[in-house]
Amino acid sequence: MIHDNGKKAGLYKENLLLRGCTIRNTEAVVGIVIYAGHETKALLNNSGPRYKRSRLERQMNCDVLWCVLLLICMSLFSAVGHGLWIRRYQEKKSLFDVPESDGSSLSPVTAAVYSFLTMIIVLQVLIPISLYVSIEIVKVCQVYFIHQDVELYDEETDSQLQCRALNITEDLGQIQYIFSDKTGTLTENKMVFRRCTVSGIEYSHDANAQRLARYQEADSEEEEAVPRGGSLPQRGSVGSHQSVRVMHRSQSTKSHRRTGSRAEAKRASMLSKHTAFSSPMEKDITPDPKLFEKVSECDRCLAIARHQEHPLAHLSPELSDVFDFFIALTICNTVVVTSPDQPRQKVRVRFEVKSPVKTIEDFLRRFSPSRLTSGCSSIGSLATSKAAHKSGSSFLSTLPNDSTLFKLEERLGQPAAAITSNGYSSGAASWAPEHTAQEEKPGLEQEQERELRYEAESPDEAALVYAARAYSCTLVDRLHDQVSVELPHLGRLTFELLHTLGFDSIRKRMSVVIRHPLTDEINVYTKGADSVVMDLLLPCSSDDARGRHQKKIRSKTQNYLNLYAVEGLRTLCIAKRVLSEEEYACWLQSHLEAESSLDNREELLFQSAIRLETNLHLLGATGIEDRLQDGVPETIAKLRQAGLQIWVLTGDKQETAINIAYACKLLDHDEEVITLNAESQ
Repeated sequence: MIHDNGKKAGLYKENLLLRGCTIRNTEAVVGIVIYAGHETKALLNNSGPRYKRSRLERQMNCDVLWCVLLLICMSLFSAVGHGLWIRRYQEKKSLFDVPESDGSSLSPVTAAVYSFLTMIIVLQVLIPISLYVSIEIVKVCQVYFIHQDVELYDEETDSQLQCRALNITEDLGQIQYIFSDKTGTLTENKMVFRRCTVSGIEYSHDANAQRLARYQEADSEEEEAVPRGGSLPQRGSVGSHQSVRVMHRSQSTKSHRRTGSRAEAKRASMLSKHTAFSSPMEKDITPDPKLFEKVSECDRCLAIARHQEHPLAHLSPELSDVFDFFIALTICNTVVVTSPDQPRQKVRVRFEVKSPVKTIEDFLRRFSPSRLTSGCSSIGSLATSKAAHKSGSSFLSTLPNDSTLFKLEERLGQPAAAITSNGYSSGAASWAPEHTAQEEKPGLEQEQERELRYEAESPDEAALVYAARAYSCTLVDRLHDQVSVELPHLGRLTFELLHTLGFDSIRKRMSVVIRHPLTDEINVYTKGADSVVMDLLLPCSSDDARGRHQKKIRSKTQNYLNLYAVEGLRTLCIAKRVLSEEEYACWLQSHLEAESSLDNREELLFQSAIRLETNLHLLGATGIEDRLQDGVPETIAKLRQAGLQIWVLTGDKQETAINIAYACKLLDHDEEVITLNAESQ
């Protein structure tokens, strides 16, 4: 497509919008109809479901064909014999021969044909027509018993097993192999931030682990105390896993179960499919005290150097890595923020609030705010009370008189206490809580805080954004050309989003190119698998102290990554690179040529990303927990006892995959594990 100014823009598969899709967070669209009518994908795939035949049905069809052949052979043999008999004894009229209309005898050929048809009628009982009817009746009864099986009933969603294929139910007893994906099949696909390491220092987040353990204990107590409703008999818990790594129930569904309403639980389950997180267990992150102290120290340094030209230059290397680490967690993603009032800011004027953009009314009507908790965890006390978990504690503090800070009056149109979207103060006072949001926050702001939600393509991204929000680094707005982050003492920082290099399975990482509002530098933040990010780091020299220190940090980070993998956590590395204006201009020219290329565009974009994602500086790494679903270990153990062979496909690290295999009873500790590794180009 050629614009009026002569600029060419290519249309590729990423620009394809299929029938039935809905566009959100978009102000203007220029579209071209490329497929219509019967050429659309919906109509091309609307040929009807493929008929499936079970092994029993295929065997039965084969047996019936043999019966038909036997019937034809027997009838043909009888007809030939009868024709030969009539031909030999034609002069002697048989008593049972049917004469012609004129009284003469039938010819041998005509008599043979009549005999063939007669034997077909006589011997038709060889074809088991009643067998088909009997099999269908048995299948209907089998489907009925499957639907009424109590062991196949899910109380959380108030749903029973649905048999959508009537003709293959008998194959359930003939299965020998099961091929399963891990994420979303064996696990809940609900990522929970567990641990991290920044600048070679590991922060175990023990209080966060204890919080998750309390959720698990509450689930276990409720499983024993709450009787199962309806006419279904009560069953014991299928298993009790005390490990923090294996947690089974979503707290939002449990809260609905406390009310005794299964319909509410079902709606909560459906809601969780449309949002990245649906319960405080995934949203609330209890900060690590050591890391929180580092963030507080970083905040104090920035508060002192706020009015200087380069405030980040006054931070120590460790504090600078901490600051960049949380900035990367917040903006190195494709998370979209949805709220009723999102101000659109111009990048040219930092900290300036413009008129709000349109909200997603359909999204807000579909998901009522009363069903989503704000989920902001307390940062003033690591031992958060249960009431704080239920209400989502937020804190107030005073707002400094600084013209560069974000003014809440401009946002709400009325004077109010200074509160950011995540419930933390943007003022220069201490982060210690003074009052709870439930006591003094205006009703309008409470509504806005409840409705601040994150929509992510991957639950991993949402987990990292919620983790950054727990340390008061809050993502408040994202547009195609800018990202807004709320920080203490600095207010709302708007990062100019220059480029987003999305994740792909070959690179195993994603990157964003931004212009930093404090330093006016062009930074590249990269997030990806440690197996590839570690190879892209800037080479360190052992001759100077700085190089030796960086090598030590990388070695420690790799050890912590191996520890996370052994614990079954999903690991990601966070890195950064600062580009000069000349380097960025040189890369931008080749990148624009790759974007506008009509031939080999994907290969050119891949090479462009490779050129950018080099000489990185390691910031840290994260460990995210993806919990097993309820009953997965017991189910796999029983399937293996029945003689079934189970194969699980996962993209995790080797150590993580082995640990998950032990956790879900796919491997036993007395078995020998054979590891086969290969590199293919």
